[in-house]
Amino acid sequence: MPTNRIAVRTLTTVGATAALTISSPGLAGAQAPLPTGPQPLLGAVPHGLTPLPQDSPPASALSAGTVDALVDELREDARRARARREQAGPTRRLRLTEAGRVVVPDGAPRRVRRLLQATNRIAHRPYVWGGGHGSWKASGYDCSGSVGYALHAAGVLDRFVTSGDLASYGKPGRGRWVTIYANAGHTYMVVAGVRFDTTAYKQTGSRWTRDTRDHGGYTVRHPAGL
Repeated sequence: MPTNRIAVRTLTTVGATAALTISSPGLAGAQAPLPTGPQPLLGAVPHGLTPLPQDSPPASALSAGTVDALVDELREDARRARARREQAGPTRRLRLTEAGRVVVPDGAPRRVRRLLQATNRIAHRPYVWGGGHGSWKASGYDCSGSVGYALHAAGVLDRFVTSGDLASYGKPGRGRWVTIYANAGHTYMVVAGVRFDTTAYKQTGSRWTRDTRDHGGYTVRHPAGL
C-alpha cells in the first residue's frame, strides 16, 4: 500500500482569499481553502466569556506622598554620607600655606570646617595670658583660650575652659579629625596631622605648624564625633 506524502507547493493570497495546493498519491490536484474574513487576535476572549480585569495604567504624575518620601530618602542618604565622612576621618594632612594658615578641605565635616576657619582667624593673634576667657572675641589668646575659641566656633564647647579643664574634656584618646593634648600647665591640638599651638606662634608668628612635639605628660582627648 503506497504511503501518502503531503508536500506544500504554493500558497497564494489575493485580498482576503488564500488557497493551499497539496499533492499526494491519490490526492493530486486537491486544494484546501484557507479561512477567509476577519480572524480573532491571539489571546482574544472567546464569545460569551467575561474578560479578566486589566491592570490600571501607570499614573502620569507622582503623588505628593511619593514625592515627600523620595525627598526624605535623599536627605537620609546625605546624612549617612556625612556620617561616613566623619567616621572615616581625613585622608591626608591639612595643607599649610606660607602665610601660616591651613586650607579648609572641601570634604571635611561642617564642624571641622568651622573649627578650621576659626583657627585661621586667630592664628596670628598675639599670645595674651587669660585672653579668650572672659569673651570669645579678644585681641589675643593664651593656649586654652585659643583651643577653646576654636572648639566653641565648631559648636562643641559652650563655656570658657582652662588647660586643666581640657584634660577631662570630650572623649579619651585621639579623634578622627581633632585631638587635644592638655595638662594643668598647657594645651594644644592637632587637626588632621597639623598642630595648632601657642608655642608655635612664638617661633613662626602663627599658631599653625607642621612640626610635631612630644606629648608625654599630656592627657589625650577629642571632641565627641570628631
